[in-house]
Amino acid sequence: MGPYEYVVESIEGEYAYLRRTDIYDAGEPFMIAMALLPDGVDVGTKLHWENLVYSIVE
Repeated sequence: MGPYEYVVESIEGEYAYLRRTDIYDAGEPFMIAMALLPDGVDVGTKLHWENLVYSIVE
């Protein structure tokens, strides 16, 4: 599955809202538990998702 690219749009408590950046019209951001994301994620962090694993894009 994937790979897909995301950016963290907002963080509300234990949840982050991600928006896809690798397609033109990504639609609405989706919510995901912060526990599933790597340490150090903050608003504006770019993420790479592949094979059910998120990693931070430097």
